[in-house]
Amino acid sequence: MDLSILYRGPLASCNYDCAYCPFAKRRDSPATLTADREALERFTDWVTRNPDDDRISVLFTPWGEGLTRSWYRRALAELSHLPHVGRVAIQTNLSARFAWMADANLDRLALWATYHPSQISRGRFLARCATLHSWGVRFSVGIVGLPAHHDDARWLREALPEGVYLWVNAAEGHVYTPAEERGWAAIDPLFSYSARPHLSAGRPCRTGDTVLSVRGDGSVRRCHFVDEPLGNLYDGSYRQALRPRACPVATCDCHIGYVHLETLPLYDVFAGGVLERIPHGF
Repeated sequence: MDLSILYRGPLASCNYDCAYCPFAKRRDSPATLTADREALERFTDWVTRNPDDDRISVLFTPWGEGLTRSWYRRALAELSHLPHVGRVAIQTNLSARFAWMADANLDRLALWATYHPSQISRGRFLARCATLHSWGVRFSVGIVGLPAHHDDARWLREALPEGVYLWVNAAEGHVYTPAEERGWAAIDPLFSYSARPHLSAGRPCRTGDTVLSVRGDGSVRRCHFVDEPLGNLYDGSYRQALRPRACPVATCDCHIGYVHLETLPLYDVFAGGVLERIPHGF
């Protein structure tokens, strides 16, 4: 089967201190970093062995910044060369060096990048995007839709190559007026999907069937936002729980969740780029 996995290990440290993020400038203990590395290496080994002969795609969604850690760079490079891996991607702030990509298969690698205006200059961030674009790396770029970020977002849309998708995430807790929503939609035509939570209770969702959330200990859940375990990746117990199912929560307001709702057209909108958040045609 085709299986998409969102992996999140113990890592929760980040080199940025964004005011809107609870993990800003957080430092993991040496023990946590060791546990995260060992967990990721175990997961990478499982994907490599592919015990169920699936076609697998992976999105790493660390709470912190993964690419500043050598084990994430190594995992991305290694997995990108596996013939049964369709895509391997990671959410990142692009602060880490790019040299490791020389060892990766760029046909399968992708980056979900976020621009944080208070943490990096416009010129430096754009230069990093230009490098990725010149190398042929698949990537999307996004920004949090705070009022203070609007000018930065407009600049970024104008500065990025036309073929690079710029997404805008609704700021947590912010209610957008119709005029504000139109302003952000002029930058990201798909902003309306992020602007408000989606009713999800009882509605069909691909999570728990062809999309899974995996934690560092191998425990499997249908997604990051439903805590009920389906089993464990490493003993295969999750397998018998896979089936089409409805969402058990009232609403879904995060892209990595609602993109999988079957009541939304987003698998068509993002065809070929669901995990890395790249719409079809970009």
